[in-house]
Amino acid sequence: MKPGVRSKQLPAEIAGSLVYGAPYETAEGATVITVTRIGGMLRPTARPVGVFAIHDGKTSWTPAVDGTRIAMLGELIGLLSAVIATLAVLRRPPWPDLSRGALRDRRRRE
Repeated sequence: MKPGVRSKQLPAEIAGSLVYGAPYETAEGATVITVTRIGGMLRPTARPVGVFAIHDGKTSWTPAVDGTRIAMLGELIGLLSAVIATLAVLRRPPWPDLSRGALRDRRRRE
């Protein structure tokens, strides 16, 4: 498969935001083509998407994994769960109110 054939098969809205790198030939005879996505509203940034590798006429796709992004998502979820749990406890604690004023009010109601 030629490198240009794959890019023609992509939909128009995806093909406009992807940038394909120059083909690179390795010592083993494989051709490697990098793929990045251009995005960002305030400041355009390039984010790696993956790599096409062509070896012996077979094409393989290897996606790029951003470990920092995954770690930040985990930290954000942990922080949000801690804030929600804190707000739930502060708003209505799970234990009964045992202050002297609350006990006195409870005895008056009974």
